[in-house]
Amino acid sequence: MIHLEEIALEVGKVAKEAGKFISSNRASLSQASIETKGTHNYVTTIDKQAEQRIVEALSVIFSDAGFITEEETIQNEIREYNWIIDPLDGTTNFIHDVPVVSVSIALVHKNRPIIGAIYEIGRDELFLAWDNGPALLNGKEIRVTKQDNLNESLLATGFPYYDYGLMDSYLKLFRYLMENSRGLRRLGSAAADMAYVACGRFEAFYEYGLHPWDVAAGTVIIRQAGGVVTDFNNGESFMESKRLLATNGAVHEAMLNAIEQYFR
Repeated sequence: MIHLEEIALEVGKVAKEAGKFISSNRASLSQASIETKGTHNYVTTIDKQAEQRIVEALSVIFSDAGFITEEETIQNEIREYNWIIDPLDGTTNFIHDVPVVSVSIALVHKNRPIIGAIYEIGRDELFLAWDNGPALLNGKEIRVTKQDNLNESLLATGFPYYDYGLMDSYLKLFRYLMENSRGLRRLGSAAADMAYVACGRFEAFYEYGLHPWDVAAGTVIIRQAGGVVTDFNNGESFMESKRLLATNGAVHEAMLNAIEQYFR
């Protein structure tokens, strides 16, 4: 039996410390420290250094867990429990000094997220949750909104940076939601998007092409805040299918209906 609350509180500290490291080293970022991993997909030496610091700290907190990390600074076998880490979600924002940048850490048990911590660096906001516990923002409990009218909802999404094969359908969905909501926002950090759903700033977030390290932590936080996270078919395969819909629950059906109609 592991004590999720105790572990989660320590994970929150790790996320915040990593965020402070990232922020304090932003001035040292240079073109030479930026690498290209793929089309429009970047990593900096600061991403890698932050990930190494996170891995080292988490190894002390719960040594029985394996690691799944975006920057692959550690090679580790997959275990019953695994840490899923994105040390710097929003690297393109970070490179261009756009302030929406997050640290995202989750603990999963048999692929089910059970602890989530997201530290949004620009606003100094730590979002934290664990199974059967509250969702917290800087220590205070948060809840999703109760808004059940899509036309009165503010939505968030992201745009793919490498897989453009579904863009026609995606843009049709985007137009429909533009015309049938208060608007759409694109922050550039899926972790921040999900955290903002959890605390009531957005009613929904949807995107395709996401990876487990983008969404695992946010899944716990939204669910513990009273929201719903599924794939585009209202199932649980969002980390495998890379198609995620996260809402306050009240507009989930309306969002699913729009996705079914316009995104195929």
